Amino acid sequence: MDGSSFCIYWLLSVIGPALVVPVIRRSARTVGQLRFAFDVTNKLAILPKIGGAVLIITGVWLIIITKMGLSQMWLNISILLSLLMVATIDGLIGPRIKKIMQIVSISQGKGDEVPAELARLMKKIVPIEMASQLLMIAITVLMVLKPF
Repeated sequence: MDGSSFCIYWLLSVIGPALVVPVIRRSARTVGQLRFAFDVTNKLAILPKIGGAVLIITGVWLIIITKMGLSQMWLNISILLSLLMVATIDGLIGPRIKKIMQIVSISQGKGDEVPAELARLMKKIVPIEMASQLLMIAITVLMVLKPF
């Protein structure tokens, strides 16, 4: 395996869970399923955080060791999008997920139906998760194609 295919494999194995986690969560129809989905997705959620941090660190390292400075726009934009992605995941999605998990814990013994408030909160998080996923796709495209 050469360096570029290794980088793509690593990138997809780290970012892949972040693309799948919201789909897993949205597929839950009962409180029990939702609780299980949150347990699974919480275990997977660390990978995109680590991946985003590693992308930023390796991007800055690449700028330093190649002495490119800020001349490679694809790299600069990738680093900025990675920062935005990490901020979105940690600052916008994380707190909302914690609130939803608290409601799921409270609702666990109250039947199988997902409470209306919980469904409303889940729908509010969808656009933020989609934005985060689009950022991940954009970063991947920039790193693979290096368009400018």
